[in-house]
Amino acid sequence: MPIRWAGIVWMALLAACGSPPSSAPTKIALPVVAKPLDESRRFPPRNQVRIELVEQKLLGKDFLPGGNLAEYRRGGKAYRQFLARAATPDKAALLLFDLKNTLSDARFIPHMGGFFGKDGDQPVYVFQKGVFLAGYVGLAEKDAESLAREFAMRLN
Repeated sequence: MPIRWAGIVWMALLAACGSPPSSAPTKIALPVVAKPLDESRRFPPRNQVRIELVEQKLLGKDFLPGGNLAEYRRGGKAYRQFLARAATPDKAALLLFDLKNTLSDARFIPHMGGFFGKDGDQPVYVFQKGVFLAGYVGLAEKDAESLAREFAMRLN
């Protein structure tokens, strides 16, 4: 009887082994990152110094996709305006909350559905409009507020 059990165990082990793994390398599909659209037409030209298309990591944030970033000078003050397009409004809302979570002293702005806070020593005003995440870096809340209302109308 013990020899019989040993034979059964041996056959079970052989059956469990199967064929050896192939030596062919496994291909890993990298996610395709779509190049952001040029939305420069949506930015006001007045006081604009330059505008660029950032392919990925808008504002240097790993979680943000690419987008458009414009620099402005007004009254001796420099600031940046940004715009990113998400695939859906829900994804834009998630980006908004991800960015809000990186800001210190972030306050909700109910009438814009956005936030105002600081990224390091820079003030940031950010809001969502449909599939867009938009905002300003380097402006006081009051200054960014009036510009944001105007910019939101350009995002229709």
